[in-house]
Formats: sequence, C-alpha cells, structure tokens
Amino acid sequence: MTTVLPAGGGSRRAAEPAPHAVLLDMDGTLVDTEDFWWDAEVRVFAELGHTLREEDRRVVVGGPMTRSATYLIEVTGADIAYEELAERLNAAFLARLDLGVALMPGAAELLADLARHRVPAALVSASHREVVDRMLRAIGAEHFALTIAGDDLTRTKPHPDPYLTAAIGLGADPTACVAVEDTATGVASAEAAGCRVLAVPSIAALEPAPGRTVVDSLRGVDLEFLRGLWAEPLPPAPPGAGPAPGGAGG
Repeated sequence: MTTVLPAGGGSRRAAEPAPHAVLLDMDGTLVDTEDFWWDAEVRVFAELGHTLREEDRRVVVGGPMTRSATYLIEVTGADIAYEELAERLNAAFLARLDLGVALMPGAAELLADLARHRVPAALVSASHREVVDRMLRAIGAEHFALTIAGDDLTRTKPHPDPYLTAAIGLGADPTACVAVEDTATGVASAEAAGCRVLAVPSIAALEPAPGRTVVDSLRGVDLEFLRGLWAEPLPPAPPGAGPAPGGAGG
C-alpha cells in the first residue's frame, strides 16, 4: 500500500518557485545499494547453477523485480518460477542490508535542506514495499511525506505512474517537481510524468537532455541548485505528443 502522510497544505500554489516537491529514487540515488542487488542476483543464480554476465547487469540495473527476475530466468534458462525467484532475491538482498548500508555522498545534506525549507519530498522506488520500509530505517522515514514502492502500483518504472502518483499525493504539479534518479529506467519514468530530472548515474552513463541535468554526485546539491534547473524552459511538446515511451532500463 502506498504510504501517504500529510504534505502540509494541499495543492502547492502556482506562484511558488519550483520545485513544488522533490521526488527521489532510492537504490543507487540515496543509498549505496545497486551493488547489493547485483550481489544478491549473482549469489542466487550461482546457487541455481548459473553464472550471470556483466552485460546482464546493465539490463537489470534500476529495473523493477518483475522485469529483472523475468529477464534473468529467460537469459539463463534457470528452472525456477518467478514467484520463488523474487522471494529468494528479496531475502538475499535483505540479508545484505542487515550488514549495514551507507547513504550516497550528499544525500543526507540534500534531505536536510529540503526539510529546512519545508519542501515536500517523496521516496519513489521500484523496490518492493518490504525493502523500502527496511531501507527507511537507514535513510530516515521522517524525511518523506510520502513513499511509493514498486509493488504499490500496477505499473512501476519505466512507466510514469510512480512519479505521477507521488506528485498528486503531494498536491503538486508534476511539471513543477524535480525527480532525482540514477538509472535510465527511472529517468524514463520521471520524464514520462513530466518532471524535471536531476540524474546522478550509478552504474551506466546518462547524458544530459532538455529538462535533464546530469551531475557526478549529490554533493553540493541543495534547494538553490534545484531551483536553478528551471533557468531554461523545457521545449514545447509537438502536437499530439503523448507520454514518453518507457524504455529499457540500464
């Protein structure tokens, strides 16, 4: 179930400077866990008698469990049902979390600055609710007015639904929100929702684009920096254009 707490004041006034809300991915963006997922996948498939390749990692990084697990079953030919594999992968990942997890550089400072300026923040993850709730112990649940997990919605990243749901839940216009992401899958989701994007690549490179700014880390990223993302307007959408298509995640 989507976790919603009071966002403090309903709809954000159009006159307020953007961003009206900040929507943040979790794995690889706020917490240094992208390697954890890969380690869990490698370990589970080794137990099944299969060796994963580095090119497989580039396909599954940042993706929802449904896509990642299904792809790995197909590419390895492992004799295991999706439901059992998902359960084993989550268990291996949670076991790794119990050893400790570190925040990404600059993440704590950014969250503190948003709280200081009363800018609503949402956690928007493709990970399962059990994983998100466990991770909130390290990140601090108090930083978020709303959290969305991959199994809270019928469609998760790269579809726009997670970011649209987060913006609506915070009473904000998605086009006045900034999404902070580290993978192509997450970027596709946020851009399809109409958000400005701050990309902080973790595994695969991401390129700047209209409405998308790429930085090496969150060090030095604060509310003033995020407001600067609106210095140049997005180009108008061509007539009849719909949401950006969901692409394969990196």
